[in-house]
Amino acid sequence: MARSHPPTALTLCRRTWLEEIRLEQAACVVVAVSGGVDSMVLLHLLARLAKELEIRVWAHGVDHGLRAEASRELDVAQAFAAKLGVPFERTRVELAAGGNLQARARRVRYSALRAAAEAAGAAFIATAHHADDRAETVLLRLLRGTSAGGLGVLPARSGDLLRPLIRARRAALLAHAGRHQIPFVEDPSNADSRFQRVRVRRELLPLLSDLSPGIVENLNALADECLLEALPELWSADGTRVRLGRAQRLELARMLRSPRPGARLRLAGGRELCVDPATRRIRIEG
Repeated sequence: MARSHPPTALTLCRRTWLEEIRLEQAACVVVAVSGGVDSMVLLHLLARLAKELEIRVWAHGVDHGLRAEASRELDVAQAFAAKLGVPFERTRVELAAGGNLQARARRVRYSALRAAAEAAGAAFIATAHHADDRAETVLLRLLRGTSAGGLGVLPARSGDLLRPLIRARRAALLAHAGRHQIPFVEDPSNADSRFQRVRVRRELLPLLSDLSPGIVENLNALADECLLEALPELWSADGTRVRLGRAQRLELARMLRSPRPGARLRLAGGRELCVDPATRRIRIEG
């Protein structure tokens, strides 16, 4: 019997975009690129899928000014973007003094990316978070303490942030990079055990994987369920309860998180679910 192979990064990216991100119209998307394998694969995939997904792709890198090598790493990203025919720009930022270096860097990075998106006329920013990142984030939330709602992390779409690779394992991204000879660089901070996330990635998650080989998939499923727990019960005008499937519940959760709700979700029997853009109240029509 022939062995089935797991979906490729290309298949998972396309599926996540069409089923979970689901932009209502053609759009310009800024891809956050660092030169690392995850973001370089994302840039390659979106450049390849741009026509099919009806998007225009720009690439942007942020140099936090923490390492001399960062500028050269962005040079690698810029050269690759040029090869793909994707416009590339970069921003150099400075971090104010304070604790939690990674959190401060993240805040400044997203601020720079949003400024770049506005300048490019882009409504969305795509980041290269993948399933392993999501599993790590769930574990970090558990270690630091959180509610069930706090475990609903890193959805495929949240406001202006898009995560097309969130259903792909990092192994799939590495395989894609190898097949297509995608250049990338390694950030040494990803191996710095001073950061709690690095210890979760290099120590805790491998241990859990030994105990349960499906732990990454299980943690991602938990994050999905926590995203959906807060959804209200739905009732039609005739007083009957409206039950949604998992894909429909994920879509409703996305609609409620969107800064511009108002899209319609088709239901059985010719009915539609709508979210009022002003009040975010849900109504069933038809």
